Amino acid sequence: MAHYKKRASWINWVLFLVTMVVVFFLGLLASSITERRAESEYVYQPRVDLSEYEPRNVLWGWNFPREYQSYLKTADTTFRSKYNGSAMIDELAEDPRLVVLWAGYSFSKDYSSSRGHYYAITDIRNTLRTGTPREPDDGPQPATCWSCKSPDVPRLMETMGPMGFYTGKWGAKGPDVVNFIGCADCHDPKTMDLRITRPALKEAFKSMGKDISQATHQEMRSLVCAQCHVEYYFDKTRPDGAGVEYLTFPWKYGTSADSALKYYEAVKHTDFTHQMSKAPILKAQHPDYEIYLTGIHAERGVACADCHMPYVKEGGQKFTSHHITSPLSNISGSCQVCHRESEETLRANVYTRQDKVKQIRDLAEMEIVRAHVEAKAAWNAGATDYEMAPALKQIRYAQWFWDYISASHGAAFHSPVEVSRILGNAVNAAGEARVLIARVLAAHGKNQPVPYPEITTKMLAQKYIGLDMARLNAEKAGWIKTVVPVWDQMAKEREAKMVPSLTENPDI
Repeated sequence: MAHYKKRASWINWVLFLVTMVVVFFLGLLASSITERRAESEYVYQPRVDLSEYEPRNVLWGWNFPREYQSYLKTADTTFRSKYNGSAMIDELAEDPRLVVLWAGYSFSKDYSSSRGHYYAITDIRNTLRTGTPREPDDGPQPATCWSCKSPDVPRLMETMGPMGFYTGKWGAKGPDVVNFIGCADCHDPKTMDLRITRPALKEAFKSMGKDISQATHQEMRSLVCAQCHVEYYFDKTRPDGAGVEYLTFPWKYGTSADSALKYYEAVKHTDFTHQMSKAPILKAQHPDYEIYLTGIHAERGVACADCHMPYVKEGGQKFTSHHITSPLSNISGSCQVCHRESEETLRANVYTRQDKVKQIRDLAEMEIVRAHVEAKAAWNAGATDYEMAPALKQIRYAQWFWDYISASHGAAFHSPVEVSRILGNAVNAAGEARVLIARVLAAHGKNQPVPYPEITTKMLAQKYIGLDMARLNAEKAGWIKTVVPVWDQMAKEREAKMVPSLTENPDI
């Protein structure tokens, strides 16, 4: 009997402790549910009814003030890492070889690293590449060049359709595309769900036999970036819009550099003919998403936003920071969420990879520049199209592989192994081109080495290819002073008629 009472007492204590544990965890669960409901009610209290494609970021800020205030920090351009950062860097001044590599193309006039989304409109207006259009049909660039610069783009596409938006010249839509990259580019105004607003990405997935609507939320945290941070070209051959420069991603055969080259070879696309070598050149854009896909972070399921837009807390509220910037400016909030090494170690790891990739990239650049210069010498010696064709094809390949990496943001870190492989292809193709050109030169009695040009500065390089930079800069400055204010006034008058009016702006 005593044994039974002792056993019963022990069981009671166990039951008591189990009950306490269950009650404790139920309390935590209830607290969490209450907290989440409170957060939801606190955060999502819309102060303005947003239209489907409201382009004015400040109006979104009325409803989502924390995200908006963090986004405004993209205006800060003070951060500078070893090779890049938030400041605008004149890449032609940093690396004058680029001028020769793009001789005959607008990038030889002006190419700077981007300052970030906040400056998207300002920078595309200011660059020499967009020219000085005075009339709607003037200028070197098509309207398609606006595609990734503003939430005004999906607004216009909603009314005129993608084909209508792509039709015409860049200057014609200057007064209509005035709001810098922002909320409507990536979010549904009612639910704040991530969404794809650029048809080119959907069409690219379809060309690969994939349905982008099946993407998970985590995949969407990269895919909204992939609307713009990708390789693309303007397809002028579509039967539904002859001559219209339709934005297209070369993903039919896959998303690698080799797959894109295969695509361009199949459709016989060329961006420009090199001024010196006469090689048919492909100009890579910024295949950031494609290169990211080949790296370890993508393999582990890490999204672009995890590193470039990490979660933050403010006043007990957790939200995604929209201060889109380099993770190196916030190592503790980005890298160290997963990696336990010190900031110094993590930063050194990034720079080590970048240093090594830069060595290969520099080698590729010098070899390709030599190939262009030597090809020009061969033409001057009397070479024929038939003799030069094999070499020009190798120059095309070399410059494609080099530019695919050089044009990408953060490639050396995102996927250093794949990047090194691609640059190796560039070095190899450039070497093949130079051997072929040497044989052509020898056949025409030219056996002496062709001297490397004096292009140690941007000014010398641009003079070498015959650019009148004083005239180009003066024309652009005058255009910015006279045309841009007219665009802004027209936009101001148009937006004043939109509902809600900005005059209703309460304090955020």
